[in-house]
Amino acid sequence: MEIRQLNTFAAIARLGSFTQAAEMLGYAQSSITTQIQLLESELDTKLFERIGKSIALTPDGEKLLPYAQKILKLSEEAKNIIVSSDTPKGTLTIGAPESLCVMRLPGIFKEYHTCYPDVELILKFGTCAEFRRFLRENVIDVAVLLENRITDSDLVTELQFPEPMAVLTAPCHPFADRDCVYPEDLADQSLILTENGCSYRAVFDNILAKSGVRPRSILETGSVQAIKQLTADGLGVSLLPRIAVEDEVRQGRLSILNWKGPDFGMMTQVVYHKDKWISAPLRIFLDLVKKIKPLD
Repeated sequence: MEIRQLNTFAAIARLGSFTQAAEMLGYAQSSITTQIQLLESELDTKLFERIGKSIALTPDGEKLLPYAQKILKLSEEAKNIIVSSDTPKGTLTIGAPESLCVMRLPGIFKEYHTCYPDVELILKFGTCAEFRRFLRENVIDVAVLLENRITDSDLVTELQFPEPMAVLTAPCHPFADRDCVYPEDLADQSLILTENGCSYRAVFDNILAKSGVRPRSILETGSVQAIKQLTADGLGVSLLPRIAVEDEVRQGRLSILNWKGPDFGMMTQVVYHKDKWISAPLRIFLDLVKKIKPLD
């Protein structure tokens, strides 16, 4: 049983695809298939069921997966300890939503790369739910999350502060001149929102549902930049972190409404798994992110 085989097995289990695992790991698909066949031969069992184009773990595959993940984690830790030196080296994989990555993290990344050029920084975009899963599966080392206060017992919060949200329109929108905007005012309005799975989208949807509000339409996009542009063009009302729209508000392209609905309760949080080995590259990142300053 080789580390390479276990790494391939875990990648296929995570992605649900031999082809995607081959692309991610940089192997030919025939090599991926051979590795799994050798592993199944050694264990004298089938690890995956292949029905049509669908792939799923067998019961024995489900039993093996947590052990494979632990072995891979220990292997990574052992390698990092052996090759550690006064100059941090290796790879650090960070999960972050686009809205925070664009506005809060560039300075941190620049300082990190300048001071520690031998550390490769890998950035993964996704939803907060995906990042929690990625942390538990050791796909990422650390996550910068934007959501309600995290209380998961298996996650450690290194940094946490409130992140103000902004309900936005174009300056020409009728709501821009209102003294106050309530959830009920959004009935029959067009909304421009992030995709389902986004933490603050879920909170916004819940607030509107509790108020019995049905928007006229919802335009979804995973791009923060697209949301800002569509809102500035007068196509509807949107919700974004205030940090992400400061330039547009200052330039007069977007207006922040005086929202009188419930608070969104969003927080920027830097989180890692409690069982994660704190390597030198990770410790440096955790120290650097403490320089992030919340908005007034």
